[in-house]
Amino acid sequence: MATGSTSDSINKAQSVRSRAEVGTADPKVGAFVPGRDHNPRELKSWAKRTGFVSTFSGETVGSSSGRNESGGGGGDLERGGGLSPKIEIDPVLGRTKPNRGVEIEPAGNGGGVRSEEGMRVERSRRGRGSEDEPVLGRNEERSVEDNWNGAVGVGLGGEAKKMDEGDEREGMELYPDGEEDAHGGWGRPGTMRIGLRENPGFVPLIYYGLQHYLSLAGSLIFIPLIIVPTMGGTDKDTATVISTMLLVSGITTILHSYFGTRLPLVQGSSFVYLAPALVIMNAQEYRNLTEHKFRHIMRELQGAIIVGSIFQSILGFSGLMSLLLRLINPIVVAPTVAAVGLAFFSYGFPQAGSCVEISIPQILLVLICTLYLQGVSIFGHRLFRIYAVPLSTLIIWTYAFFLTAGGAYTYKGCTSDIPSSNILIDACRRHAYTMKHCRTDVSNALRTAAWVRIPYPLQWGIPIFHFRTSIIMIFVSLVASVDSVGTYHSASMQINLKPPTRGIVSRGIALEGFCSVLAGLWGSGTGSTTLTENVHTINITKVASRRVVEVGAVFLIFFSSIGKVGAILASIPLALAASVLCFTWALVVALGLSTLQYSRASSFRNMLIVGVSLFLGLSIPAYFQQYQPESSFILPSYFIPYAAASNGPARTGSKQLDFAINALMSLNMVVTLVVALVLENTVPGSRQERGVYIWSKPEDINTDPSSLEDYSLPLKVSRCLWRSSCLGV
Repeated sequence: MATGSTSDSINKAQSVRSRAEVGTADPKVGAFVPGRDHNPRELKSWAKRTGFVSTFSGETVGSSSGRNESGGGGGDLERGGGLSPKIEIDPVLGRTKPNRGVEIEPAGNGGGVRSEEGMRVERSRRGRGSEDEPVLGRNEERSVEDNWNGAVGVGLGGEAKKMDEGDEREGMELYPDGEEDAHGGWGRPGTMRIGLRENPGFVPLIYYGLQHYLSLAGSLIFIPLIIVPTMGGTDKDTATVISTMLLVSGITTILHSYFGTRLPLVQGSSFVYLAPALVIMNAQEYRNLTEHKFRHIMRELQGAIIVGSIFQSILGFSGLMSLLLRLINPIVVAPTVAAVGLAFFSYGFPQAGSCVEISIPQILLVLICTLYLQGVSIFGHRLFRIYAVPLSTLIIWTYAFFLTAGGAYTYKGCTSDIPSSNILIDACRRHAYTMKHCRTDVSNALRTAAWVRIPYPLQWGIPIFHFRTSIIMIFVSLVASVDSVGTYHSASMQINLKPPTRGIVSRGIALEGFCSVLAGLWGSGTGSTTLTENVHTINITKVASRRVVEVGAVFLIFFSSIGKVGAILASIPLALAASVLCFTWALVVALGLSTLQYSRASSFRNMLIVGVSLFLGLSIPAYFQQYQPESSFILPSYFIPYAAASNGPARTGSKQLDFAINALMSLNMVVTLVVALVLENTVPGSRQERGVYIWSKPEDINTDPSSLEDYSLPLKVSRCLWRSSCLGV
């Protein structure tokens, strides 16, 4: 069907009828000039008929941006001068939609007939004393629909037209009595190439499934390259942990796709758990431990992750998460997620700089692919943008292999067996550090790993449960929940779905807790949660199919059983992995701050809250991290920020409690979350200014049950949980 022609015919019919009513046959309409004695309060009756209620208070609302920053599309609608978009209610869907025909202003407002196709948009006056209204030319005209998309569809990719800094605008509420649109403004057709429930076919499923996970390679496989050597593990242990992470990520992604929010979100080892893991493994009692150090620390991490994950599951299944959601807004999510990435600034380049010959080219290449070559299309696919991380890693890894084979890191009398064969030779001792971080043949995992090995639960032993580490992971699970809430909301907007209900969000958090319990039982070293980078991947690939993510998860499970796959990934030079993580952590910071678009980012209140939260989230941990002078002689410089738990200033008389307090106050993300949560929920601000997340309401579901079909559980599971309203069932 030619939908465009149908819309044009309707618009023409409306235009003819409107001209007949006003008694004119002239198709050319002059500039519209508003009345001088206009009183905004007189529009109240007309505004009710068209869906608006004026909030005119005698002052105009100014902004330097022409785009509305309110969250969810349910907030203020800013307009210029006398232009006011007319709103119609779709009788079938119950959604608001912009009128594309003509609009007749009431006579009291100096009205006349305005056609969208031929009208000239009048410009707002810069001063009340001006008699002549400047009129924009045809090239500068802005349609009502553009203004509507700019104000309501901020998160859907609709770009608002920029307005002059001197323009005056009136703020108007879209819904009377402060009620937001039930659909949150997501009535616009989606731009996804493959929708949520679409099946592109067998071959495309495999292609897009592998593509989706390759774009997340930096988040899925590089965490073990950091934590396992720190825990004293061997190259074989690193390969085993990588295979375990692939298995757990595949299983938990499938579980979340069927029983969680059912959004196409990948579950995996999160950077949220990386910082507390480094804090625990750098505890004072583990520094001099040599025998079975890796297994002991891993069992300690397993116990802490299991306890924190059980708390997260209870938070979701009990319905307490619905109460917590009232406190979580974009102003809380933005600095918290940004602090997760900023927490590793002391590790990123200091570790990557151990071999600048490969780390600097890696960082430059991934930036070139994502920023400068993002528009280059090869056979209809933007390969450089989608595969920026794996493609650049493969190129630099090959480059490092040729450097190693060419003798760039070969020294007379020294071998590549690092450091055992060189530590006894004085001439080789100074080259051991360079050889360890730059050579590609240092790892012996490929030689020792089995071809087939299936990771199994409790493969490292029985978990160890301690009060101090359990308290740390309970708070970290709260940070992970806040991170996931922002990801759910961003993903639903990206896919153009109706926002999930509080119950659906609680269900997703509850299942994430259960999945983290599985990660603790298998011993992946970190908990499992929704990867924030997943939203960026969906935006790039335009593939939001649930089946694509599930097929990719099946491939992860298959690859996890092949021991050589984990061994190959474990042989990546550490400097190369650190340089990739520099980009990945920076992406996490950017994605966190991008959630400010759902609020009024230009508000001084919001800017101050975000700024204070981030600054104190970095500064307060720095205060706690200065109380370990002896650590600088034992630990590398990039691990000193994570060693404050054993020597912090907290002195309560209980070593367990002291360790927990010092550890929590040295974690950037925990401090940032607490500060942002308190300020956001105590400082006065309107709902539009704060960007309060809009969740689907029960009364809206009753009138349109099909609006949440994409989130509904499988039929048999739904029958078992039909009484659980707190889980969105």
